[in-house]
Amino acid sequence: MNKPSDTTTDDTPKEVTRKVSVAIIGAGTAGQNAFRQASKIKDDVVIINEGFWTTTCIAVGCMPSKLLIAAADRAHDANHSAEFGIHATAKIDGKRVMERVRDERSHFASYIKKQVDSWPDHKKIDGRARINEQGLIEVNDELIAAEQIIVATGSSPFIPDGWAEKLGDTMLTSDSVFELEDLPKTMAVVGAGAIGLELAQAFTRLGVEVTLLNRAKQVAGLKDDDINNKAIDCLGHELTMHLGSEITDVGTTADGGNKSAFIEYEDSAGESQQWQGEYVLVATGRRNNIKQLGVENLGVELDDKNRPKNLSKKTGQIGDLNVYIVGDANANIPLLHVASDEGYSAGSMVCENTEAAYIRPPATPFSIVFCSPQIVNVGMSLPEIQKDSELEFVIGSVSFDNQGRSRVMGVNCGLLHIYGCKKTDRILGASMVGPDAEYIGHILATAITNDLSIKDMLDTPFYHPTILEGLRTALRDVQYKMEIPFQSLDTQKDTS
Repeated sequence: MNKPSDTTTDDTPKEVTRKVSVAIIGAGTAGQNAFRQASKIKDDVVIINEGFWTTTCIAVGCMPSKLLIAAADRAHDANHSAEFGIHATAKIDGKRVMERVRDERSHFASYIKKQVDSWPDHKKIDGRARINEQGLIEVNDELIAAEQIIVATGSSPFIPDGWAEKLGDTMLTSDSVFELEDLPKTMAVVGAGAIGLELAQAFTRLGVEVTLLNRAKQVAGLKDDDINNKAIDCLGHELTMHLGSEITDVGTTADGGNKSAFIEYEDSAGESQQWQGEYVLVATGRRNNIKQLGVENLGVELDDKNRPKNLSKKTGQIGDLNVYIVGDANANIPLLHVASDEGYSAGSMVCENTEAAYIRPPATPFSIVFCSPQIVNVGMSLPEIQKDSELEFVIGSVSFDNQGRSRVMGVNCGLLHIYGCKKTDRILGASMVGPDAEYIGHILATAITNDLSIKDMLDTPFYHPTILEGLRTALRDVQYKMEIPFQSLDTQKDTS
C-alpha cells in the first residue's frame, strides 16, 4: 500500500486530522491482541470500533450459548431420570434462564471492559470506519492517515435475501437470540451447523417446541456418512428435524391478533409443508464484515464470498501491502484461538518484530459441536483421505451404544471412526458423535500433533471404567485392520 495522500475529494474531509503508524479497525479478539502488541513498540496507535468492545465469543458466541446449554442440560437430566428410578419434573423459569445467560455474559465481559478502559482515551475511537479512495480512514469527524492498517472487523450472521424484511421482529439470529427476555413457546431453527444444532437442542430441552430445518441431509457439517447418520439417529430422539428440506418462502401472518412467523418448504420427499410459530432463528452461518469497509481502496481484492485474496496465512498480510486482515474478517478459520494468534502476529509484524510475527495455524484441524451427544472432527476428513491415492488407510470403529461406562451413565449413543495410515502406523484423522467426545477429540489431536503411533497410543493407560475406554477399542480396531492386506479390507467385517 502506498502511503496515503493528505489530499481528498469534495466528498471527504479536506484535512487529515490525525497521522498514525498503525490503525486497527475492530476491537474483538484479533483487534485487541493486535492493539496490545503494536502498542508495546509504537506510541501512535489507534483502535477504531463500532458496537460492543468485547468479543464475538463473549457477546454472542461461545459463552452465552454454553450458558444456555448448561441450563438446558440441568433441565434435561431432571426430566429424564426415570430409568434410574428418579422421578422428577423440572419447573423451568424462562425469565431466570435468560437472565442468568446475560448476567454471566456480563461477568465475562467485565474483564475485557476493564482492560479496554485501561487504554488511553485518545487511542480509542468509537464509530464506524470507512476507507476512502485515497486510502484514508474516515470515522466520525476524523480523517486518519495510517502507515499500516490492521482490519479485524469480525463477522455477522448471514441472512438470506429478503428474510429480514419478511420476518421482521419474528426473526432471530445468534446475535439477538440471547436478548430474549423469556423462553418462547415455539421456534424454528434454520441451519443444522454447529450454531443451529446447539441452540435447537438447548431450547428443546428448556421446553420450547423447536423444529430444525436444513437443506442437506446432514448435521454439523459431518463428512463421514456413518457418523452423520449416527448423529441424526442420536439427536433425533429429542429433536424434530426436517433434513433435506428446501425453504421456498418465509413471512409473518396474523394469528388471532398476534403476529406469528411461517416457513413454507418442500420436505425431502418433495412434498409442500408449512411451519408456523413465534420465532425463526436463522443459523445459516456467518460472513465477514469487510464488504462495506472499502478495503478495495487499499488495493485489497476480494473473491465472490468477500474473502481477501493474496492473504498470507502466516502473518495475515495481503500481498506486499501494508494491510493485514485478521480474525473472522479474513474468513479463514473462524475460531477464537486462531483470531488471537492472528491478531498477535499482525500487531508484532507492524512493529517489525518478525520473530513474534507468525501465526500458529492449528497443527491439527479440530472442531467440537457442544450438542449432546457431542460431535468432534480431528485431523483429515474422510473425503480428504479418500482423494489421496497415495494413502492406504483403515477405519477403526467403536460404537458407544453398549460401551460400559456410557451405558452406566445412560448416555450410550454414539460412534467413533479413527482413520489410520497403514504405511506410517499414524492417525490421519477421526470423526465422532458420542459422550465425552470433546476429551477424546483432544487426545486424538494431541496424538496427531505429536506424531504418536497407534502403538504409542495403546501403550498409554486407559482407566476402567471410563468412557475413554471406547477410544482404546477403536485404536485396537485400527491396529487389527493394519495387519490385514490392504486389498482385503473391503471384505472384512467390523469386529469392534
